[in-house]
Amino acid sequence: MPLIKSKLPVPFPEGEILTDTSRKRWKLGKMIGQGGFGRIYLASPHCDVPVDVDNAAHVIKVEYHQNGPLFCELKFYQRAAKPENIHSWKIRRNLDYLGIPTYWGSGDYEFKSLSYRFMVMDRLGADLQKILNDCKGKLHGTTVMQLGIQLMDALEFIHENEYVHGDIKAANVLFDCANPNKVYLADYGLSYRYCPNGNHKLYEEKPRKGPNGTIEFTSIDAHKGVAPSRRGDLEILAYCMLNWLCGKLPWDHNLKDPSAVQASKTKLLQDLPKSVTEWAAEAHGCCEIAKFMGIISRLNYAERPNYEALKEILLRGLQSSGTSLNSRMKFSAAEDASKRPTVMKARKQPLEKNNVEKCIMKNHDHGKSNGLEKQINVLDIRKPKKQHLEKNYVGAKSNLMKDHDLGKSSKLHKQTDDLDITRTKKTLNGGLHQRLTLSSATENGNNIQNLPVMQEYSISYEDEKHHQDRESVYQYVFVISILLLMICLTLYYF
Repeated sequence: MPLIKSKLPVPFPEGEILTDTSRKRWKLGKMIGQGGFGRIYLASPHCDVPVDVDNAAHVIKVEYHQNGPLFCELKFYQRAAKPENIHSWKIRRNLDYLGIPTYWGSGDYEFKSLSYRFMVMDRLGADLQKILNDCKGKLHGTTVMQLGIQLMDALEFIHENEYVHGDIKAANVLFDCANPNKVYLADYGLSYRYCPNGNHKLYEEKPRKGPNGTIEFTSIDAHKGVAPSRRGDLEILAYCMLNWLCGKLPWDHNLKDPSAVQASKTKLLQDLPKSVTEWAAEAHGCCEIAKFMGIISRLNYAERPNYEALKEILLRGLQSSGTSLNSRMKFSAAEDASKRPTVMKARKQPLEKNNVEKCIMKNHDHGKSNGLEKQINVLDIRKPKKQHLEKNYVGAKSNLMKDHDLGKSSKLHKQTDDLDITRTKKTLNGGLHQRLTLSSATENGNNIQNLPVMQEYSISYEDEKHHQDRESVYQYVFVISILLLMICLTLYYF
């Protein structure tokens, strides 16, 4: 029967029981995803209880029996990736884990007069493409190199078992449910047995044959119609790492023109390392990716790559940044290295409202308890630019002391009617005058040193009967002046 491409399989009901080729029974749970040809369901070997959505450890992929991708994937697992093969590889290579999902079984099933093929796999977490969507398409350089090393481990196992993946991309990179620092290379629907029984396929270009896989990342060999190879897989991985680092590739705007994409990829590899470092704007990790690409571009079609040397390039890049392979991966939005960091100007602080110091001048008449206390409000005006007041403190104290010396000692404690200090000051915006009036009373001239320094001043003595009238007028003028001052300074700063 021909390949069915027009529609996905009919959804299976929850609770359906499927039996694999080893006679093991699996109970279907909720459908959690779908691809181009099949659907994915939660599954459990415990058929007497409902499938737990949160704790189900397996999934089942279902496709029409006539479709080829799941058949290719099954053949890969049955020939190259049996659980015992993966286990022995991890022991020989001293690996904690290997990023290839575990295969648990497969079989055929009929539902509503249609035949289906299914495969049971480990349940994994989110795919990398979803993470990239949340990170605006870019990852930290250290995360890219960590992913590259782990995927290299998986690719080396696949290649040593006569297969290539053929479709490495973010959507096929899945994270472990329990440990987000472990990634798995999934979906072997386009896997290819490049070296059956130890005999490598011959290099043969077939220009009329369209490239398999995803055009953004597929190798130059695939553009030429050459059968997939180990160097092709590593070339695809290199394009993926560059895309994860930069969020884009130089040929993204020409994806509808495979010939233009092929020409752009060829130019990128010919102009290494400059082509990569310029495209990545010297982001951390770009030099390592350029070296990685350089080694791959010099490989012969049937040549075995030096996996350890390639991983060492990425590992040194991690170490140079103080990161190890086991460090926690960073999935926040990567910094755009194409832009120089800009120095933000300090925001001007608003004028401090009611920034008034309260100075209390206490004068006691020869130990008497009924000393005079009068509060003086002093407005503290702070400006950030060119506000250097000259300390022209000349005669206020001396004038009072002269009066003190000329008078008789019995009249030295005559109450000072008024102390009027007027200060005129020009601000930077020009023309603005601030008039500050301080009125106070004191019993003697000893505390005149506590008054703030003023640039211009005048001191006069008036009669007691005019004191209250003048004080009310000055208070009114003072309030109006302060309001005008605050308005002008607000306009000046903002």
